[in-house]
Amino acid sequence: MSPRRPPLDGLRREIARSRSEKSAGRPGGFVRKTYRLSRGEAREKAQEWFSSWPKAAYWTEVESWRTLPGDDDTIEFTMRRLPTAD
Repeated sequence: MSPRRPPLDGLRREIARSRSEKSAGRPGGFVRKTYRLSRGEAREKAQEWFSSWPKAAYWTEVESWRTLPGDDDTIEFTMRRLPTAD
């Protein structure tokens, strides 16, 4: 007997919703926000996003994270999440 695969209903709904929005000409996809903060403030802001929009429901993640040239303490980063948790 082969192992059971987890249900993918939520993913299927999100893909179908995204495709229907794109075909209707409405913007869809992820909400993104880019910040430039000190290293400590950047960590706090990222943690704030994960607290406000849990990763399991909103697919929240740090999309990019880099130290700005010439300044070892300033971080530029982009946070990404789904607009809703269907």
